Amino acid sequence: MNLQINSQSYQVNSDGDTPLLWIIRDELGMTGTKYGCGLAQCGACSVLVDGEVVRSCVTPLDNVVGRQITTIEAIETDPVGKRVVAAWVKHQVPQCGYCQSGQVVAATALLKQTPNPSDDEIAAAMINLCRCGTYNAIEAAVKDLSSKEGETL
Repeated sequence: MNLQINSQSYQVNSDGDTPLLWIIRDELGMTGTKYGCGLAQCGACSVLVDGEVVRSCVTPLDNVVGRQITTIEAIETDPVGKRVVAAWVKHQVPQCGYCQSGQVVAATALLKQTPNPSDDEIAAAMINLCRCGTYNAIEAAVKDLSSKEGETL
């Protein structure tokens, strides 16, 4: 089957019920998307599918054929994603960094859909787990971005 990942076509020969995460990491070598819990709870495996956050550890290939998939490897090709990464650096968000690709993907999706989110919208969208507890820094980075819509950091 043909997958569109990061604006490139990839032909994969896996079963349709294979989780997207295994294709991204194991077959295509894009290891920025992480395996966390395998139950769609932690968000480390988050990618964008047609602009929506999807947990790739439980998303079968059959569900993404013909759709645009964006992983952390290409997030900076999007102007909003580039601003999110810059804000993550500015606010020194990562500690261990394991969850951060999923966090960046979630923040990018939020800010593309809602450029100036309220505190409640940020809390509802930024639900990925962070074992290091960088939630305050994540919130600060997203708030900083939302107050600077369209500006470059």
